[in-house]
Amino acid sequence: MKKTLEKLTVDIDAIADPHVAAIQRTLFGLVEVLVEANAAQAKTIQQLKDEVNRLKGEQGKPDIRKQKAGVDAVASKHSSEADRKKRSDQKSRAKKTRKKNIVKIDRRVDCEVDKDSLPPDAKFQGYETRVVQDLKIITDNVEFRVAVYYSKSLKKTFSGKLPEGYKGGFGPGIRSLVITLYRDSGMTEPAIARFLKTFGIQIAKSTISRMITEDHDLFHQEKEDIVNAGLKANTYQHVDDTGCRVNGKNHYTHILCNPYFTGFFTRPKKDRLTLLAILCRSELKFKFNESAYELMSEFGLSALRLAELKKAVSSEILTNEQLDSLLDQLFPNPKKHTTNRRIIRESSAIIYYQSSEYAIKHLLCDDAPQFNKIAKYKSLCWVHEGRHYKKLMPFVRQHQVILNNFIEKFWDYYDALLKYKQSPSNEIAKKLSREFDALFSTKTGYPALDERIAKTLSKKKSLLLPLIFPFLPLHNNPAELGARAQARMRDINLQTVSENGTKTKDTFATIIQTARKHSVNIYNYVYDRVTKKFEMPSLANLITEKSSLENCPA
Repeated sequence: MKKTLEKLTVDIDAIADPHVAAIQRTLFGLVEVLVEANAAQAKTIQQLKDEVNRLKGEQGKPDIRKQKAGVDAVASKHSSEADRKKRSDQKSRAKKTRKKNIVKIDRRVDCEVDKDSLPPDAKFQGYETRVVQDLKIITDNVEFRVAVYYSKSLKKTFSGKLPEGYKGGFGPGIRSLVITLYRDSGMTEPAIARFLKTFGIQIAKSTISRMITEDHDLFHQEKEDIVNAGLKANTYQHVDDTGCRVNGKNHYTHILCNPYFTGFFTRPKKDRLTLLAILCRSELKFKFNESAYELMSEFGLSALRLAELKKAVSSEILTNEQLDSLLDQLFPNPKKHTTNRRIIRESSAIIYYQSSEYAIKHLLCDDAPQFNKIAKYKSLCWVHEGRHYKKLMPFVRQHQVILNNFIEKFWDYYDALLKYKQSPSNEIAKKLSREFDALFSTKTGYPALDERIAKTLSKKKSLLLPLIFPFLPLHNNPAELGARAQARMRDINLQTVSENGTKTKDTFATIIQTARKHSVNIYNYVYDRVTKKFEMPSLANLITEKSSLENCPA
């Protein structure tokens, strides 16, 4: 069938008879619909077969990826990132920095020549330098002699204290190394135990587990300071989320970031209220004023319910408990009016958040509904939008050609936006706006593509915000990179079990990803905090200093 279709005219517009051209377009469209329906049915049938096998105590069909020649076999076939990178200008490679200029020299050794092997006319010309890196891992086990005094009058013993970081039979070096290996290097607890025992450290896996999850109040506070400083450092924020597991249940890790920090927050849900609670940075409350009532009407609350609400509200600001009581008063049956409850709660929460000191002006995200109305401006990711086109899998040859041609035009327009950001002007902005309308009003004759193009056109306001605010990025890659870091943690450790373990995971992910953005040595930073020397500036201070310098007017 496919060969027969390929023999048909590729360029339908070249067919002289308009009736024949219309019939062929209809035929191609019908074939695409049938092929898509057949693929969906085959997938459903396989899922049912797998379920039957599992009920019988057997295994379902394994999900084996197809090999790809010449590219990373594990890369997603729907990723549009490769297309974007292919089109970007090749950056000139920086000259390779000589190793001896960046490597710390611990000792110097002269390698002399056996003079007896030299010919009589050989003359000394000096030394040539060769830098060789090596690593020496040694223990630093300390036997402390702790002074002990006893007071007869007080009947009390007085003992000297161990230095900060020495606790439970292990020093700050091991504690810092365990945290770094687990949180930054992605090693499992058994692997860390084997590594330490290889070099003579006698330690139990349970001790390693406690080092990773317990007694980290200082780091938890550092995370809070990082996020607070990061939100104030920039007018735009990236946001994304990815799935995770907590004690066998599905949760979501929310990623919030900008050029100065990356924050991780694991919660049971990924709805709008969850995101607002994260962004608010304190107790999320609910504000009832005209702006809130207008938003409720926009979300679909009826005029009758709105009037009842206005009469029942006794205060402009309500806590969560007060709002629960109000909603129970308005809607006594908890099983009914769930939509009205949600509208009232979300609208009042949004208005309260937007009046807080941490309110985001520009939010970069995908087009998931929970991100709507959070910020004053919502900017959509062009790479994510391009991914929708990559997901189209046309069966008909003509549609494949049409799709490839349109994707080329899509990234041509993306390149034009990049150039505009470098030298913005009102004239170019108007020109690009007209070109957007022309490109995304295209009718190709491939129904699935035309539908996708129309959806992109409907997002014009959010996709073209960089024309108004050229400092906004065109993509949400920073947040997606954070999501990949969480996915990597999930691949290694599958899940967290306790609430404390989940909190600690988010804390160190925030610290490590933020430290990388400021070129801070992770181990040194953790060691500095474990020993409570505080010789290194906090990441929150680095965020504030760097952002103030970069945002200063020229």
